[in-house]
Amino acid sequence: MKALKLFIFFLCIALPLTIFAAGQDGLKKAETLDELAMRYDSTPCKECHSEIWEQWQQSLHAKSMFGPLNSGRTAATIKTTVENGLKDWPFSGVKKPQDVKIEHLMICAKCHLPQLIEADESVAQELVRNIYAFADTQDEKAAATLQKVNIGCLICHQRNAIIHKWKFGTPEKNAVYGSKDGEHPAPGFPSLKKSPYMKYSILCGQCHGQGPNFDLTEPTQCATLYASYLMAYVPESPNPKNCQECHMENSQLGHNMQSYRSPEMAKMAVDFKAEAYAFIWRDVATTTPMAQVTVEMKNNAGHGIPDG
Repeated sequence: MKALKLFIFFLCIALPLTIFAAGQDGLKKAETLDELAMRYDSTPCKECHSEIWEQWQQSLHAKSMFGPLNSGRTAATIKTTVENGLKDWPFSGVKKPQDVKIEHLMICAKCHLPQLIEADESVAQELVRNIYAFADTQDEKAAATLQKVNIGCLICHQRNAIIHKWKFGTPEKNAVYGSKDGEHPAPGFPSLKKSPYMKYSILCGQCHGQGPNFDLTEPTQCATLYASYLMAYVPESPNPKNCQECHMENSQLGHNMQSYRSPEMAKMAVDFKAEAYAFIWRDVATTTPMAQVTVEMKNNAGHGIPDG
């Protein structure tokens, strides 16, 4: 009888707690940054998709927690969020960097590192230590650590590949998602599934946003591209393009998706004209050299720029 009671206790109390600790999907939470990086490592994809992998490696997605062009700007901005945001907000619970938890980092990580929700609080602290180490001293080891985690292949082609989950279910853990069904001869991911979103802007809209993230404890507003795209560009354009057409196909950059800051995208996004002429302004005996400059800019993008 005593053994039976212990068994019932395990089923009713211990087992649910174990599942909760592992996360809703049953996965054990990553305890280190290396463990989280390994879980979403894009390196194995290189063997069969070398050209796409090389394109991605040059993209902003590959440096989502560090920053574009090896600048570290993203990491520095996250430090600013802690110093000028979290520490100043009276009810955040953050008085020093050591107080930062996963929920605090999700203000940025919801888009820059959504898989962080699958990690233990120790990973939040590891991230914060490396962010401060780079921002304060330009530490190269910290920079390398921050670049281990990013928006890699398995984020778009697995984790975030299904959006309406009551209709289509959750992503299968042993499958990658693309534009068709089939086999996928790769360790751990033997099948290829068709995602209903892979060629549509809603896939990108998950991160490139509609405004405030009201699902967060502290709603934040950064990306608004998807709202601008839906509410302005789509209804006003006779032949609207989607994100993938402009940022992948027409730009010929493929998976090296860039923003308006890159020369390739800037040529597509903005028409820029400037005219100037010089003259001498004379007021009786006083002459003054002057110039008139006329600048015309036209936004050809499918959304407002800049963003973020």
